[in-house]
Amino acid sequence: MTATSRPTRIGFHPSLRLRHARVLAFFAWTAVGILWWDIVLRRSGLRSLSRRTAPGRYRRVAMRFRKLAADLGGVWIKVGQFLSARVDILPPSITDELAELQDEVSPEGFESVRPTIESELHGSLETVFEWVEAQPLASASLGQVHRARSRSGEAVVVKVQRADIRSIVEVDLSALRTVIGFLKRYRPISRRADLDALYQEFSRTLWEELDYQAEAEHARRFAEMFADDPRVRIPWVDSALSTTRVLTLEDVYFVKITDYAAIEGAGIDRVEVADRLFRTYLRQIFVEGFFHADPHPGNLFVEPLEAGEWRLVFVDFGMVGRLRPEAVAGLREMAIGVGARDPDRLVRAYQTLGVLLADADLDRIRQAEAALFDRLWGKSMRELAHIHPREMSQFMRQFRDLMNEMPFQVPTDLIFLGRCVAILSGMCTGLNPDFNLFQGLAPFAQRLVSEQAGDWWEVVWERLTQEGMALASLPSRLDASLRRLEKGELIVTARAAPDLERQLAALSRAINRLVGAVFFAALLLGGALLYLNGETLVGGVGLGLAVLAFLWLLRG
Repeated sequence: MTATSRPTRIGFHPSLRLRHARVLAFFAWTAVGILWWDIVLRRSGLRSLSRRTAPGRYRRVAMRFRKLAADLGGVWIKVGQFLSARVDILPPSITDELAELQDEVSPEGFESVRPTIESELHGSLETVFEWVEAQPLASASLGQVHRARSRSGEAVVVKVQRADIRSIVEVDLSALRTVIGFLKRYRPISRRADLDALYQEFSRTLWEELDYQAEAEHARRFAEMFADDPRVRIPWVDSALSTTRVLTLEDVYFVKITDYAAIEGAGIDRVEVADRLFRTYLRQIFVEGFFHADPHPGNLFVEPLEAGEWRLVFVDFGMVGRLRPEAVAGLREMAIGVGARDPDRLVRAYQTLGVLLADADLDRIRQAEAALFDRLWGKSMRELAHIHPREMSQFMRQFRDLMNEMPFQVPTDLIFLGRCVAILSGMCTGLNPDFNLFQGLAPFAQRLVSEQAGDWWEVVWERLTQEGMALASLPSRLDASLRRLEKGELIVTARAAPDLERQLAALSRAINRLVGAVFFAALLLGGALLYLNGETLVGGVGLGLAVLAFLWLLRG
């Protein structure tokens, strides 16, 4: 069921009304700060002050949101994680802070979740299970997990939703919808993201996470995907003990993937763990188009086996990503482009994926990609982390126009992929500080190229046809150009460098603001003097025009 079909029940309980009001108050106060610092001051000649203080201000807002999310739990931890992946529309000072927000909250007492288990499974705990541990094995914003043993003697875990979580989600989504209604009016954000589509995707995913029958189906699909891979383990689902609000799975909680000491103590090479994790996700994303979208450390384990062997274990299949065939094709193209250091192929991939705004300067993006390949390609994560700031500053200055415009957007169906890849990169680097994304991607890119090479003759024929047509038209085009040159009709146009264009545009805006400020001051002073000298009508008109001039300054 979608969020739009669910009634909002804010009035059912005073605590829910208070929760709703607290969220709206936080965002209202944040909006006032943004309006003052980023709109009023910037448009009244204090742009440098606004820009200089922005990183610190944004970080403080993100810190306050983290505290709010930690206090409220529920949807807001999910919102923080969701926003931390939106590097295309939010500054690093916000996304870096929100990336620290963990989906770990204080567990509820066992007596508060016990009624849910018994009502869902139609029996007392003593009749359904041999035993259930009262202390949760793990807890999250929507539910918690308890170890247990089934009546058939199987070691299982029972995942149960928090009490009243559905009412809390309804209220939180209502508040979020109100906030998005205001955000849509802020052009820098609405230009790069379809906020209504983001809300629908987020709410759909959230309600799906609260449907444990859907999660059980996800687990079965992953089990089928990796049935032929003995190096990956997916827990089986006990269907008889699973409902919409209670999910019973095989207990596969082994060594947490971030417990480096335990991994090494079991004689397992951390570098191999990073490589297997990375290759497993390459398969999910580029081959299956269906991936585990929440790869945080609490959902991935290493299972030691005999003779130094081991398996990679996945748990928690509530949040999954699905990729359209066009998205998979675009991502495969991107993988080949990165592996081959081909800027043209990367731009084509961006177009296929829909990550470029309509007015994006493709030539400039190609130049930036080529420069990034020259600076970064082939470096490990450790080397990338130690790049001298001066080198990146040079790149920023060289492509300042592109950085200012930021002609990128992330389509709705790729948001969870972006978040997933960011977390995955951090986990691989933690396991292997010398983890090299390029080296890991290159063999996979070669495989994709070899698959495409099956129709090599079609590619060659198409290219030869294009080149042949261009060659055949060359004499006539050259003859036409020479005739126009003889008649004096040939016009040569030149385009200023993007950085020069930006500077000229900034100068033009500054001159306009200066002229506007002069008019504003003259009208204000003249109107005030006339009004004080008894010319109330003419003075009032002057003051009114001064107000219009001030509004024009803010608009510009």
